Amino acid sequence: MGYPILFHLSSLFVSLFILLIGFSTIEVVNGGFSVNLFRINSTNVEHLLDTAQSPTIADDGVHIIEMSLGNPPTKYYGLMDTGSDLVWSQCLPCDDCFPQKYPYFDPKKSSTYTSVYCQEDECNQLKEKNKGCSSNNQCSYTYSYADSSITQGELALDTITLESSSGGVIPLQYMIFGCGHKNSGIFDNKMMGIVGLGRGSLSLISQIGPSFGGRRFSHCLIPYSNDNNLPSIMSFGSGSEVVGDGVVSTPLITKQSKPFYYVTLKGISVGYTYLPLDSSSKGNMIIDSGTTLTVLPQKLYDQLVDEVKKQVPLQPIIDDPKSDDRLCYSSTNLQDPIITTHFEGADLQLKPIQTFYPSKVGVSCFAFRSTSNDAVGIYGNLVQTNYLIGFDLEREVVSFKATQCNVHQV
Repeated sequence: MGYPILFHLSSLFVSLFILLIGFSTIEVVNGGFSVNLFRINSTNVEHLLDTAQSPTIADDGVHIIEMSLGNPPTKYYGLMDTGSDLVWSQCLPCDDCFPQKYPYFDPKKSSTYTSVYCQEDECNQLKEKNKGCSSNNQCSYTYSYADSSITQGELALDTITLESSSGGVIPLQYMIFGCGHKNSGIFDNKMMGIVGLGRGSLSLISQIGPSFGGRRFSHCLIPYSNDNNLPSIMSFGSGSEVVGDGVVSTPLITKQSKPFYYVTLKGISVGYTYLPLDSSSKGNMIIDSGTTLTVLPQKLYDQLVDEVKKQVPLQPIIDDPKSDDRLCYSSTNLQDPIITTHFEGADLQLKPIQTFYPSKVGVSCFAFRSTSNDAVGIYGNLVQTNYLIGFDLEREVVSFKATQCNVHQV
């Protein structure tokens, strides 16, 4: 969530899926591993999540990671967030927490749970603004987000367990995580916390990278309009590299030690019409799998919408009176236009299946929105579909390869 939580958890009026990362389907490859990503309403995950007894999934397009925490292992479902660098779970005692469907993690029942104390190196990995020290010398943390969501608790060490496809387990010992005792925000009740996958030292990828061939991961997300039961793929470590014909890469930009995946957007084309971004400064876009819509500065967004209207031979409709500026059409089979996002060193062509989403039966809406923040935008997960995207923290690049993700195999 980090900076982009405003877009992660705020209502984007998108009836979108949540994906479940099932570590029961891990394939270990050359020191790395791959997982299947399932949508929450897939019949493949009905044995994990009883959707019949759950409220409708929130309209924010987040992804949920399934793993186990502690010893004996306790199932944990966390919001996957490339915009944050902390893994945290709601923990007992949890007097001021958001409701969750599954039992709260109880550190007293885990034989491998270890508190982190203020003078220890793990505590010093927290930024000063996030770090505290309790009266009993335990390392405490506070993370607050743009929509006023918050987590407070103590930093700890415990075992995170991943399950292999053969039924074996991969225990990751001494993993640093936040044991949250005070947590609030817009969370679905299937979520138990957040799994940070950002660039900071406390993120999941930074912690497991040395054990699996490097701090790198990739994913290939299936478009929303495909069969819900088809799994997407996510890979970690060795074997997650994006290689072969057609690969393009753009450099990661580092800003003020923030954990986000900053890249540089030069402009956007609609068909053959190029729309430059006025402020094409370095690191003006965050690539974020936890954000649904792509968020652009107001001027570029307005130009983009105007050009799309010119090239789509249909009359726009108002899909939601509360959001009458949203571009929607009475069609689920748009063929044009092709939109190209021009990053530094990487041009990505997007078809309507990636730039429009089914808002309701018979209606497609544009997968972009505007922001008053001209300094930075968000490259959301809808436009990331049908691309194999690799985040390489070692080489500091993000790589893309156009891929039919519904047939992609590791």
